[in-house]
Amino acid sequence: MGLTASVLAIDAGNSKTDVAVVGPGGEVLGAARGGGFRPPAVGVEAAVDTLAEAVSRAFAEAGAVSVSHVSACLANADLPVEERQLTAALEARTWGGTVEVRNDTFAVLRAGVAEPRGVAVVCGAGINCVGMRPDGRTARFPAIGRISGDWGGGWQLAEEALWWAARAEDGRGGPTALARTLPAHFGLGSMGALIEALHLERIHSERRHELTPVLFATAGEGDRVARAIVDRLAEEVVAMAVVALTRLDLLREETPVLLGGSVLAARHPQLDGHIRELLGGPAPRAVPRVVSARPVLGAALLGLDRLGAPREAHARVRAHYEHDGTRGTDGAAA
Repeated sequence: MGLTASVLAIDAGNSKTDVAVVGPGGEVLGAARGGGFRPPAVGVEAAVDTLAEAVSRAFAEAGAVSVSHVSACLANADLPVEERQLTAALEARTWGGTVEVRNDTFAVLRAGVAEPRGVAVVCGAGINCVGMRPDGRTARFPAIGRISGDWGGGWQLAEEALWWAARAEDGRGGPTALARTLPAHFGLGSMGALIEALHLERIHSERRHELTPVLFATAGEGDRVARAIVDRLAEEVVAMAVVALTRLDLLREETPVLLGGSVLAARHPQLDGHIRELLGGPAPRAVPRVVSARPVLGAALLGLDRLGAPREAHARVRAHYEHDGTRGTDGAAA
């Protein structure tokens, strides 16, 4: 059967995909988890095939073959042209009567607020920021790396830490404990050994992200260089948030600024404190808080918004995920 006035919620990141089938009253009828969504690496159709596997399992659990609306929050939907391509690819699967594709950062934002109003900055492997108002206005950035002006994210932090550590060891830069702590993480005695292991791929390049927690630990021990890198990330987070607030005319209104992704959700005291300190200057009424609710909740809420579902439906789907232990860490609830 096909469900009436229901939502297929998809949150697809680079490493995993969460899918939920939500009924008209906000009840979660089926759910599944699948692999990562990486159109740049495998192509759009192959990436959507990965979604299809999880969608099929969620539909089977719900006893459904289609829904009224597909709300898809997808990694790598960074530009309008990419959103159009992905929308067309999802429409071709005939999972729902209508399809709306957004960047996955919107799911984090909507999961953390009671209404579609606020700004979210997500820092995981990369960094991104979006904002939205109930009237449909949004603010966003291309967020495709250095060519679009981005700095930050776990990958960039690891690269920056390696850069400073290498220069400290060979004399081109000042001293930093990173020259010791980074290679020690892999059981090596010097940056020279770590550089060689990374270059010859004895340590796979994807493992560089493991160095981001080492950077934060070294900063926590007082290392000047590590602390400067962490402070720069705080500056980048605040810069993105302030621009988004300005574009949406929310700079002087009490507005939630949601901080999400693995780097920000870790609540490193220096990073968290500096973000709040810097944000208080240009945006004194901004309300920063970390959100750890599963982003698929945000995709579901966006779908219910689109269908004009009653508040009770929003509350029910949120309660489902809170009951599963996925409540935002500061109680971001409807």
